[in-house]
Amino acid sequence: MTRARRTLTLCAAVLALAAAAGAGAQGVAWDDLSEAQQRLLAPQAERWDQLEPARQAQIARGAERWLDMSRRDRELARNRFQTWQGLSDAERAALRERYQEFRRLPPGQRARLLDVYRRYRTLPPERRMELRERFRELTPDQRRILRDERLRRPGGR
Repeated sequence: MTRARRTLTLCAAVLALAAAAGAGAQGVAWDDLSEAQQRLLAPQAERWDQLEPARQAQIARGAERWLDMSRRDRELARNRFQTWQGLSDAERAALRERYQEFRRLPPGQRARLLDVYRRYRTLPPERRMELRERFRELTPDQRRILRDERLRRPGGR
């Protein structure tokens, strides 16, 4: 198997995990996959029936998402996957926990948090660096208070 196909398969699997929220227990038969999905997931063909039904559904959805992506989006996904692979187990666990915390927030708070993040990303790099440094200097209690205040305030400002 070529490195590119392995990378594509791994990316599809990661995307499947990301799309797995609320996955049902009903599996997907190999023959029910589209031809494009089967080509993409060919390395999984021999063990497809051994996967749990929910996992089959996750991977099938991830493959479909992958196939629907633009070339640029696929490249971004590959880069995110490579970054993920480079993390330690502890870093991955911390990221999973933060993601679960985010998912547990009420929809309004999640939307405000995303808005704050989008506005942060539009700042000049120097300003972002300054804010990161100021945040690093805060104690854990100060960070928690700041986060709580941001989530309570309309517009997160």
